[in-house]
Amino acid sequence: MKIIGPYKLNNSLFLAPMVGVSDSPFREICSQNGAGLTIAEMLTANTELWSNERNRLKQVKPNVSGPYVVQIAGSDPVMLTQAAKLNVSLGADAIDINMGCPAKKVLKKAAGSALLKDTKLVESILKSVVSSVDIPVTLKIRTGWSPESRNGVEVAKIAEESGVQLLTVHGRTKECRFKGEAEYDTIADIKQNISIPVIANGDIDSPQKAKQVMQYTNADGLMIGRAAMGRPWIFAEIEHYLVTGIHKSNPSIFKKLHIIESHLKKLQSFYGDTKGVWYARKHVAGYLKGLPDSKQFLTHFNKLQDGLAQLDLLRSYFENLAVDDGAIAA
Repeated sequence: MKIIGPYKLNNSLFLAPMVGVSDSPFREICSQNGAGLTIAEMLTANTELWSNERNRLKQVKPNVSGPYVVQIAGSDPVMLTQAAKLNVSLGADAIDINMGCPAKKVLKKAAGSALLKDTKLVESILKSVVSSVDIPVTLKIRTGWSPESRNGVEVAKIAEESGVQLLTVHGRTKECRFKGEAEYDTIADIKQNISIPVIANGDIDSPQKAKQVMQYTNADGLMIGRAAMGRPWIFAEIEHYLVTGIHKSNPSIFKKLHIIESHLKKLQSFYGDTKGVWYARKHVAGYLKGLPDSKQFLTHFNKLQDGLAQLDLLRSYFENLAVDDGAIAA
């Protein structure tokens, strides 16, 4: 399946580039659990800031299937172009430009979804970046600036005319942030008005919802964000349902434990013993959401300062779950 330039993907299910979540370890876990493409966390176009550890780690290439896609954000065409060229030299297979982020600190710099208000600047940025690199350039947007100004179709046409090879659309406006429900009418309109692949994003949290959004928008693929946190196997569940129409059974208790252990080991290796332990906490909270006695477990787990101790406590917790459920190791 070719959706981005010459690159062949296993499927058209993408992991969203969530800041503070879609780091290299999580992208590897999602790729192993069915994501056809994973996109790096949003990286500032200000290359002077790349030397700090957080930005440096954002540029570590993960071991995943599919192309290595780097997402950059900014509002200055020159800086974005320079950032794109440098990322190409560092091994990027494709460049994604962020015009969808609603975070206040990004909007203050007139970047992210703030750019949707200035279509001339959008065109300037896209043409400059596309003409400066010889790898595919993709774009992520929202449906518009505000519910009263949904100009997603206009921006999508500019993107196609500028040489962008794929467009992802989140079904909310800048003003909506993450409130309310995503709407898919604008995504469907965009898909009808351009010929490049369109990826639908926003509130896709189950195989049934994925199928509904695909059918309603006629999108070429789907991007999953928050629903993948604590549930990276959602990609495999969605792909199975889209292909067969049959629900895939949930991973067994021991399969889930294996995935979580693998994730924590990757975090420890990637960030080191101290920060690996810190970052593990939020991910484990996601994995255990809704499970028995998880709040009590997390109270104890979050006090641990050692990675091996975290793994030991997790195993004990899941073994107790298995005993309670009468489960047999898979």
